[in-house]
Amino acid sequence: MKTLNSLAIIGTQWGDEGKGKITNYLAKKADFVVRYQGGNNAGHSIILDNKRFALHLLPSGIFYKNVCNILANGVVIDLFGLVEEINNLKKNNIKDINLLISERAHLVFPYHKEIDAIFEKAKGKNKIGTTKQGIGPAYTDKVTRIGIRVIDLFDQKYLEEKLKENIFWKNLFLKSLGINKEIDFDELLQKLLEARIIIKPFIKDTSKIIYDAILDNKKVLFEGAQGVQLCLDHGTYPFVTSSSPTASSIPLNTGIPANFINEVLGITKSYTTRVGNGVFLTEINDKIAAKIRIKGNEFGTTTGRARRIGWFDAVLIRYAKRINGITKISLTLFDVLSGIKELKIAINYSLDNKNIDCIPTLLKDLERVKVEYITLKGWDEDITNVKSFDALPENAKKYLKAIEKYGEIRIAQFSVGPKPEQTIDLEKIW
Repeated sequence: MKTLNSLAIIGTQWGDEGKGKITNYLAKKADFVVRYQGGNNAGHSIILDNKRFALHLLPSGIFYKNVCNILANGVVIDLFGLVEEINNLKKNNIKDINLLISERAHLVFPYHKEIDAIFEKAKGKNKIGTTKQGIGPAYTDKVTRIGIRVIDLFDQKYLEEKLKENIFWKNLFLKSLGINKEIDFDELLQKLLEARIIIKPFIKDTSKIIYDAILDNKKVLFEGAQGVQLCLDHGTYPFVTSSSPTASSIPLNTGIPANFINEVLGITKSYTTRVGNGVFLTEINDKIAAKIRIKGNEFGTTTGRARRIGWFDAVLIRYAKRINGITKISLTLFDVLSGIKELKIAINYSLDNKNIDCIPTLLKDLERVKVEYITLKGWDEDITNVKSFDALPENAKKYLKAIEKYGEIRIAQFSVGPKPEQTIDLEKIW
């Protein structure tokens, strides 16, 4: 097979690595940008003409007229949230929306969000830290074969049957918990019928479109949500998301062959963050963490929650590389580290005095892991206007080289600010 022009964008940590910015930056060269999993539990911040846009469902190439943006079958779609995002773009004079939506994608309903919040509250101190956007319950309905798909919106008789069935069981469940407020079928149906009018022009068999595009040597960019450590199968279970944001999930979630992914780019923050609960081995809770949080604007795009802060973890990067076949990384928010006297990088884990080079499967083992660090001198210079590697302070260069050495990966680009022009390419990515 000839070399394909497909590129997967993968978060290597717990999400919030800056995938939206990098996808938007690379999308200028793309023909297609494909979102392949998750829902509006994710949030991407895009700077365009000095204006910040928060995207939750729409792919990050949506601002380019020549780029076809696709929500593939693996995405669970909050229909009302999607319509709100589309309308928000139109209010900002972005009217030529180049979007396709898989007819096979499942829908998130208000009752999914309500159930999500109930389950989270019931877990007490063991709560996951979910965004309460209904993603888990929507995927549950998909797996138990009672979910409602995008295509079902356009067969009204079938839609009404499925919606009545779902609402019956959801109301029964809520009543069993002592919640007597019932979901209103007529009200929800009317809202769905109104929303479907807006999305109808975008509905297609996206699997065939992506397949044909790759065979036609078009540039196809696959955009994931969250990160490897939140993967349902390979993350820090149960403190994970409800889907797999890994490269191996792309074929299933888009309907293309497994050998259609040519290159995998890992997006890696220059430090580590996490939202929600779960073990975080390199976490710091001092003044340095507070400084990074403010300077890096480390607050959730979807929830507004303050993100937990930690040192860069090279073990996580090596793990993400192995799981995804990552060939190079894009390092983000590098400018945030300016002004910190000393910087640490986690380089090894040990458990019961034995070195391990992976994330332990059992939480009780993960909690006992000891972390080995190296300490590097920081730099005081503002690097937000740097245009090349050579222009960096010497200690900043040493930090990047240490990440490459201990992460066993090449840094193909790094960013020193949120704007596209603050991205420095060290090698050709695409």
